[in-house]
Amino acid sequence: MSLLKSEPMGSVKSLNELFAIAAAMEDEAASRYAEIAARMKRDGQDSLADVFERLSADEKGHLDSVVRWSQATQGAKPDPAWIRWQLPETFDDEGAATTDPRLLSAYRALSMAVRNEERAFAFWSYVAAHASTPEIRQAAETMAHEELGHVALLRRERRKAFHAERSKPEGESDLAALELRLADLLDPLAEKAPPEERKRLERFSKEARGHADALARLPVTVGAGSVGSIPDDPTAIAELLADRYLEAGDTLRDEEALGRVQELAQSAIARLAWLRSDLPELQRP
Repeated sequence: MSLLKSEPMGSVKSLNELFAIAAAMEDEAASRYAEIAARMKRDGQDSLADVFERLSADEKGHLDSVVRWSQATQGAKPDPAWIRWQLPETFDDEGAATTDPRLLSAYRALSMAVRNEERAFAFWSYVAAHASTPEIRQAAETMAHEELGHVALLRRERRKAFHAERSKPEGESDLAALELRLADLLDPLAEKAPPEERKRLERFSKEARGHADALARLPVTVGAGSVGSIPDDPTAIAELLADRYLEAGDTLRDEEALGRVQELAQSAIARLAWLRSDLPELQRP
């Protein structure tokens, strides 16, 4: 049950309820992927929009299968009224709806989709284990098997995306260089900002240069996730740095290095929160 954020609050009592839950889960995933695809399209990220559109279409196909199964066995389409309890969260966009699109990649999008399908598999496995009748258990096991098949397909797509991205020239990903780049972008903004905001931006710039100096002397190693070319946007770079520090924190085993990167992550997250909130106002003409 570790894949699920919380244990289901109830158990499935009928096939009607099971189909209603399955339909609701597939419909949410299809809708959320479609929303992200629309955002990618608006922001000019057509290749990523295609990935999310395909994910949405796949989920709609899964939904159609559930509807046909319900009609064949129950004589009716799934009805949300059969759901008697709050479902656990099985879909997580992992920030894709708010992350700067230029920092996403097909590999990252597919990795998120894999984890969503794995959570759905865990959910149906739980339902099967706690089924009150053999027919509910068998149906839940079939659902779990379907989700496992989706996981396998998405994993293959993710491997293709990984190798495709590895074959491309990588954007600048050295953390010290990124901190310096952020500082260089913040300096001219600070010069034009009102006094209070100027102090904050100057502090962020000085802090970034301090991080860059420390990282140049004692680098932090992170995974080689491709993000394409890094945009000249301070908020996007701040977000990338926060992601990279958190990623390093998940993989480091040396306690001293872990402590360093956790401090960097904490600082980067606080910096990102302020830039997201206040920088758009300062950048307006």
